Amino acid sequence: MGRVLRTWIDPFVVALLAALAVGLLVPVPDGVRAVLDRAGDVAVTVLFLVYGMRLSTTEVLAGLRNVRLQGSILAATYLLFPALGLLLHTVAVPVLGEALATGMLYLALLPSTVQSSVAFTSLARGNVAGAICAATVSNVVGMVLTPLLVLLVMDRSGAAGAGGLGDVLLRLLLPFTVGQLLQPWVGSWVRARRWLTLSVDRGTILLVVFGAVTAATASGVWDSVTWTMVLALLAISGALLAAMLSATWWGGAALRLDVPDRIALLMCGSKKSLATGLPMAAVLFPAATAATVAVPVIIFHQLQLVVAAVLARRLGARQDG
Repeated sequence: MGRVLRTWIDPFVVALLAALAVGLLVPVPDGVRAVLDRAGDVAVTVLFLVYGMRLSTTEVLAGLRNVRLQGSILAATYLLFPALGLLLHTVAVPVLGEALATGMLYLALLPSTVQSSVAFTSLARGNVAGAICAATVSNVVGMVLTPLLVLLVMDRSGAAGAGGLGDVLLRLLLPFTVGQLLQPWVGSWVRARRWLTLSVDRGTILLVVFGAVTAATASGVWDSVTWTMVLALLAISGALLAAMLSATWWGGAALRLDVPDRIALLMCGSKKSLATGLPMAAVLFPAATAATVAVPVIIFHQLQLVVAAVLARRLGARQDG
């Protein structure tokens, strides 16, 4: 039972929820919040620098030969997901309020996960090489496309709070580009030290989340969030995940992909990245807004892990049989 719980419940999500709880319950003085904001800015810059140094350009190019698989995953991530996000935003505003509904739309614009997509594809006996490439390409493309989609789609949809293009270029794309330029010399060293990238990833996210929640608490943002809204958010997130799982699995069949490729499409095309999404939110939204925007991302992330674990085990057993 303990092993099952550790597999289904991401310990990092537990840490995130703890950061949320502390930020909600413990008063933080203005001076400390100012320090947290500056530290968060620096951490996000370092994070995207490390992303650039870690991602191998040759690995991305090598996996692009499977055009149907890669194209279908990108279409699911950056066309179908955003279309559903726009629809849900319109429907969800009266139920969730503007901030949480904006979080649902923001979630739909994020790139796919990397580690969990590949891990679940492997567990389900899918095309692991294709999943590695697709998840990597999704994140590389997402460094540019997600902020641009946020600025374009959220402005047109009326969602409030998106930051400016200058912030995106300076705090996200510039460090990522510098990291890519350094990648031929330091990439192997960085990739060989997974503890380093993991520490930067998780430390940055926890810092960003805690800073955003304390700012939201000080601004009184949570006064308008009710338990009914939280339950509605869970239901809407579950419906979005179910729609994407169905679309990617049966869409793969319509495209006549073989079963390993359909599994890769299922696992990569139905997921959204918490590791990329929360630091980006810190750049693209004011601190108080970023806290509520982060809530749908965290909830959807945990749902996708639980459901993917079940599906991967069943698909893997069927492949073995």
